[in-house]
Amino acid sequence: LKGGTEVPHSLAKMKVLALLFLVSCLIMANEAKIFSRCELAYILHEEGLDGYEGYSLANWICMAFFESGFNSAAEDDNADGSTDYGMFQINSRVWCNNYRSPTENLCHIPCTDLLSNDIADDIACAKRIVRDPQGMDAWEDWTMHCKGRDLSEWVDGCDL
Repeated sequence: LKGGTEVPHSLAKMKVLALLFLVSCLIMANEAKIFSRCELAYILHEEGLDGYEGYSLANWICMAFFESGFNSAAEDDNADGSTDYGMFQINSRVWCNNYRSPTENLCHIPCTDLLSNDIADDIACAKRIVRDPQGMDAWEDWTMHCKGRDLSEWVDGCDL
């Protein structure tokens, strides 16, 4: 019967379209973002990073720029087999779990959580990292490009 073959084909087509819609929604929900300097400054200020553990907001903005270029999806593989993730390039060997290499997972999160445009988990983990004795020296790029410098330009013009 002609009618009998069209219904299953239409049903199958609808299922495929529904699945594609769900997948696209998941991808969009986790979409990465490259933040502007002032947009990131505002978020970090709102999340209490200005003055956190003695580091100015400008230190955090400078570090994020040199670590990720303000890209929430930045990912970088290291020679030791670990990977750095997200806005602050948080390392899988110590701070998050990438399920590929040994980890202490001191922030108690999957590394992939650090790759979305919602950077609340990145911020929480960065706060945990900076509380360690190394402080911001844990970020090599911060030490090389930001430490001990006048960083006022990183927040100049931002309405905070």
